Amino acid sequence: MTDSEIILGYRVSTLTLDTLIDELDATRKALRPCRWLACLNPHSYATALQDLSFRDALNAADWLIPDGVGIVIASRAQSGQVVDRITGWDVFSGLHTRLDHAGGGRIFLLGSSEETLAKMEAKLAQDFPRVSVVGKLSPPYRSEFTAAETNLMVDTVNASGADILWVAMTAPKQEKWIHANCSRLDVRLAFAVGAVFDFYVANVPRSSVLYQRLGLEWLPRLLREPRRLWRRTFVSAPIFLLHVIRAKIGRPR
Repeated sequence: MTDSEIILGYRVSTLTLDTLIDELDATRKALRPCRWLACLNPHSYATALQDLSFRDALNAADWLIPDGVGIVIASRAQSGQVVDRITGWDVFSGLHTRLDHAGGGRIFLLGSSEETLAKMEAKLAQDFPRVSVVGKLSPPYRSEFTAAETNLMVDTVNASGADILWVAMTAPKQEKWIHANCSRLDVRLAFAVGAVFDFYVANVPRSSVLYQRLGLEWLPRLLREPRRLWRRTFVSAPIFLLHVIRAKIGRPR
């Protein structure tokens, strides 16, 4: 990974969003094996402490972006170079805008429900008419896939002729799936983007720009979905903060 720094053992991208989009677009045009992007935030960090295969996947990503104000704070604590958070949404929107202006691209949508995927295809055609959705697939809703299910997903993606794969199966399943199958995929780029599909078609409303700028995008989501998201705020975030403080004063985790 170019232009990066080590934050709590992970190599995190320090690229600005514009430069990251430039690099991703150049990679899309190159004749090279699949490369992929994942997001690091305090919750994924805390989850990976107990899930070693998730940790391995995050370490293997070609780009690990600072998706969370906590990562920005951790970088500043060590006088690092992460200027601002970059979310999966930022990459999704920014790369599609670039593709549309540059003449188009071929994308595959993997994850979420068939209804959401249909909404995605219709909205993308309206917002980015030069970007072609050449395939979409809603995989089974379970924690692990069978070999046959995985083979079907890989084969379907490869048969589509897509050069970009967006994967929205929630963390850590999506990262582990890409890590395990990237070498089998014919796409140039794969992205683990979590809830981005739901945000894009407004199944789940994004927090206002003000909350995003204040680094409080999590707060309205927590108030809307406390049972699902409480652990991120009251367990993962304190663990992450404690590890940042220990790293700052030179104590082992």
